[in-house]
Formats: sequence, structure tokens, C-alpha cells
Amino acid sequence: MFKKPLADVKTSAPLRSSDRRKLRTRILQTYPVLQPEDGDALVPDGLQSQKFSTHLDDPGVVYLSPAGDPLWFTLGKGSEELIPTVYTLWKRPDLLPFLSTPAPVVPKLIGGADLMIPGVIQHSPSLVPEQLVSITQYHRDALGPPLAVGRMAVSSDTLRSADETDVKGKAVYVLHTWKDALWDMGPSKKADPPAPRPVQAASEGEEQLQPSGSADSEQDGKTGEAASPSAPDIASDVVPAAAGDGTAAPDENGPPSATLTPEDVSDCLRSALLQAIGMSLDGVPPSTFPISASTFWSSYVLPARPAQALTASGLIDASAVDVKHSTFKNVKSFLKASAKEGLLKLKETKGDVVVTAVYPKHPAVAAKRPHRTIGELEAKAKKAESREQQEKEAEEKRKGEIQVAELWLPLGTTVPLFVAAEKDTSDMYTIADIKTILNDYVTARRLINANDPQYINVGSDQPLAIAVSVKGEDTPDFMKRDEVLKRVRAHMQTWHEIRVEGRDVVRKKGEIKPISVVVKIRQGRKACTLVTGYEPFGLQADDLAEELRKMCASSTAVSPVHGKPNSLEVMVQGKQIKSVTDLLMARGVPKKWIQAEDQSNKKK
Repeated sequence: MFKKPLADVKTSAPLRSSDRRKLRTRILQTYPVLQPEDGDALVPDGLQSQKFSTHLDDPGVVYLSPAGDPLWFTLGKGSEELIPTVYTLWKRPDLLPFLSTPAPVVPKLIGGADLMIPGVIQHSPSLVPEQLVSITQYHRDALGPPLAVGRMAVSSDTLRSADETDVKGKAVYVLHTWKDALWDMGPSKKADPPAPRPVQAASEGEEQLQPSGSADSEQDGKTGEAASPSAPDIASDVVPAAAGDGTAAPDENGPPSATLTPEDVSDCLRSALLQAIGMSLDGVPPSTFPISASTFWSSYVLPARPAQALTASGLIDASAVDVKHSTFKNVKSFLKASAKEGLLKLKETKGDVVVTAVYPKHPAVAAKRPHRTIGELEAKAKKAESREQQEKEAEEKRKGEIQVAELWLPLGTTVPLFVAAEKDTSDMYTIADIKTILNDYVTARRLINANDPQYINVGSDQPLAIAVSVKGEDTPDFMKRDEVLKRVRAHMQTWHEIRVEGRDVVRKKGEIKPISVVVKIRQGRKACTLVTGYEPFGLQADDLAEELRKMCASSTAVSPVHGKPNSLEVMVQGKQIKSVTDLLMARGVPKKWIQAEDQSNKKK
């Protein structure tokens, strides 16, 4: 929303005391997590208001601190919804429910992109579409500061089901981010984000954080905002924090964190073992066993630890759970106790133990309710980072690639159709543009056949009938949609456009054809590879010949194409289709614009 500078900024004016009090009351009513004393910090004396328009001409009002930092804003004509800025959220991170996303996604958000569903790692529960939320960078052991404010595009149910159903699309419509044009209005724009904060215990009645894709459906219908004003809400304020001794690190600015007792650690490990037996090890072939204790522990038990554990002290991050801080003290004792319970079978060899079998049918395993695991959470984060990296690499590749576009200009019998559709007849259109224009035209004029939606009543609309008519043939009363599109395009003038980074755009009349790479037999038995049609892509014959000579270690030659004195043919000795194709793609030619054929084996 604010990725570009504001279009129309009025002079700021001090807010009257009565208006400031009304604004303060509205904010306290809108955000119940705030206490009356918070109002003076977030709606201070000396508050100023300033009207603006975005680069999209959306009107709004921003409320500035006495120093000039934007604290609140509204968007839309007549809107009274007060939206906190990132400046305000750094003061009260628990003001809004949150979603966390991997570090590679943050620059894209700052660049103006919305947050996509695959990029969500954790989120507050009970989110609903259109709800205001903050976006933080994901940290395994802490919660980063809010870096963006947006509006939910989907519900938390959709986010929780994303892993199972591979849901795509937008999760949050981003309104404002750190470092955007609204942020840059303030004198504090060079300030660095606060450090990530460790986890804190949830107060009674507060909601619990949900990793994206969690199967937990026991929600109480809350909005995701804090129910208790006395302590930050775990749902909108905390990502799991880890400490080496199984104790959550205390927040320097808040009350001590909840701790894991040895009994809590033992419960977490037992829950992880039950999940591993019931889900990861159920149905594995007998050849999987025996498994050494260390492998069993690192590959199955530790990844199955719950992402969050609810203890008597509060909600705890289980990623730091260590058997040394349990009642068992070591892995061997834990496994022996589990074997005594009948969950698995052990064999002792040379002072160590190996797991020879597990029992998924054990009543404790059957009764275990699946939980979201540390392994799943880390895999999701890794997957999201990998996807972002692939997108980044693809974007870099596209930057150096030659962009080829096929265009069509309204001409002759198609001009009346574009005039009737209120489109510029001097513009050139892609096939997608023509299809959209045609569909909109047919819908607006109600030309879809009532008996069969695949057909269009072309005979009842004169501009369309003229556009699809063929000389010497009677125009039918109705025609299939694909045929209408085909005829309209055939009656337009063909053009093409080529864009190469660092060069002027080339737009020429006529259809562009792929580069031809053909292997032929010449002089009896000798095979050679001939390359033609590369000129429209900005490639030079001599350059190609020299590069192919070095690449293929073969002789090359350049000669005029028979019957086309303005075109040159590059010849390289041998069957070199792959080498030529690789070179052309390295020079930016998309693979779809390279047509290769081996004619050397064809009978004469």
C-alpha cells in the first residue's frame, strides 16, 4: 500500500485536546489488550494529524507523534478504523495477533508483496478474514518484532490445513511495512528493529500459539487478541524460546518465564516416543531393526517432540527438551523404562542397548492424540526457505533471459469490434488480452448461447459477426468460443516484441519464428549442424560461430541462407544440437524459441 511515495500529503496540524481524547477512547475500545495508562503512551499529548493520498489515490489520515513518527493511520474515504503502524507495534507487540515467516520473505514484503500461505510458519489461533494482524520474522527460539501490518485473506483453519491440502494463495494482504513510504515519514526511520524476545508463560485464559498446519481444532472462538492485560499474550507475542537446561530464558523487560520441571521433560519425551511409534515407526519393514539407541533417539524421538507443551507453569517450548533434565537423566534409562512399559523391545550389547522392535498396538500409543512436532515445524521452515531460494534463482535467471512477446494489432474487420468494446485500436494486445476483451464483450452483451454455454451467438451482434466473417463464406449464427477467438486473432495484424536487459525494446511487424537448429548430412557422409533465424534475438553470426568453434572443438563457417540474402547461416561440423541449444539458452534465448531437428538419419 505504501511501497511508493505518497501522492498528496497535506500539511500536518496539531490535534485538539477534545479530538485527542476521543481518539484515545476509540483506540482503547478497539484494542482491549490496552489499559487506560497505555493510552497516554500511544496517543500522546501534542499528537498531530495529516491527510494524504497513496500512489493508488486511496485517501487516508496519519496520526503523528510530537516528534513526527507515524503512530496510527486510516485508509479509505470516511474510514474510522485506526490501524497501528510498525512504530506503535514495536511499543506494544501484543496489540495484534501475529503470523511469522522465514527471513527470505521479509524483503519481499518490504518491496510491496503480500504474504502467501506457503510462507506462514506459525500463527495465532482463531484468525478470520479481514482481521488486522502483524507479521514477524520466524525465529526458532524467540519472537521477532512486528515488521508489517496487514489484513487476513483467509482463516486460521485454512492455514492449519495448508500442509495436508497444499493450499496456495495469499494469507495476508499487507497494508504497511517497516521501511515503506509511511515508515519513512518519521525521523526515527533509521532505527533498527528491537531484538527478538524469548517466550513467556501464558496467563490463564490466554490463547496458545499455533504452528501453521496444526491439527489442533480445540479453539474457543477468541479473536487472537490478549484476554488478560497483565501479561503479553502467547498467541500474539511469543514464538518458542529455547534454553540449554530445559528452562525458558527470562524476558529482561517482563516477568520470569515458565519452566520445565524434570517431570515435564519426561512427559514431553514420552509423548514424543508415543508419536514416533504410532506414526513414524508403524508399518516399517522388519529389516529396519535393530536400531542403535543413538540413531533411534536422534532420528525418531527428538524430531517427534511437541512444538509446544502445556505445563502447570504455562505454555513451554519443547524444542530444548533434553533427557539430561528429565527424571531419567539419560537415554538408556528412558528406553529401559519404556521397554518395561511394553512400548518397545531392547537388547543389550557391550554395555549399550539397541531397539529390536516397537509396539504400535500398545494402548498408550493407540490413545495418543497426534501433536505438531519440532521436526514438522523445522521441515516447514526449511521448505519455505528452499521455495524462496528457488524463486529468487528463477527471478535472477529471468532477468538475463530474452523476453519474447507475440502481439496483435486490430486491423480491417476487427477494428469495429475493438471500438464497440471501447478499446484503443492503436494498441497491441497479447493473446491473453484478446481473450479477456472477447469474454468481457460477450458477457456484457449477453451473447452466450442459452442452450450451450460453449457457443456464442455471433449472428446477433454486428461488430462480432464482421470480426469473425470469412470472405466467400456465410457467417454462422453461433460459433464455439475457441473458434471465435481464433478467427478474431487471425484477422488482426501480427507483431512481435523482444526485450533484452540493457537494450532498447525491439517491436516489429510479423510473426517471430523459433531459431532453427538442424543436423544434416553434407558432402556424402559428414554431419553438420546448421543454425538459422537467430537475428531477431539480437545474436550475431560471427559471435555464435566463434563460440561454437571453441565449445565444440570443430570448424565453423558463416554463409548466406539460400533465397534469403539478408539472413546468415552458422554451420558447425558434427552433430552438435545439445551444444548449440546450451549456448543459445546461455545467451538468454528461452528454450521454447529453439526448434531442433536431426535430419541426418532420414532416408532420401
